[in-house]
Amino acid sequence: MAELLYPELSYKIVGVLYDVYNELGFGYQEKYYYRAIKNRLLKEGLVVKEQLFANLVSDQKSIGRYFLDFLINDCIVLELKVANEAYPRHVKQVLGYLKANHLKLGILGVFSKESVIIKRVVN
Repeated sequence: MAELLYPELSYKIVGVLYDVYNELGFGYQEKYYYRAIKNRLLKEGLVVKEQLFANLVSDQKSIGRYFLDFLINDCIVLELKVANEAYPRHVKQVLGYLKANHLKLGILGVFSKESVIIKRVVN
């Protein structure tokens, strides 16, 4: 079994997602969860970069661009969604962010009616 990437940092990020869900519950727009999570991540003393632009290049030409929600401590992408489940397109989106930025780990946090759904995405 492969070693878990960034276990302590991942645990802290997931804890923030659950704390925000436990406080707010379900039913808000993504931007409100985003703001609450950003505040908690900063309170935890993490380095938070938000809405980072990533250019997707092929044959030295730009073919697209991404804007990731958060890059935590320059190593973990955190992407947020409000949905009924973690859809495959959400996982693919995070994987695209990882590839475009040459990063290893992403965390997808989906705020659903039942709970917050966490998916680790490894590049």
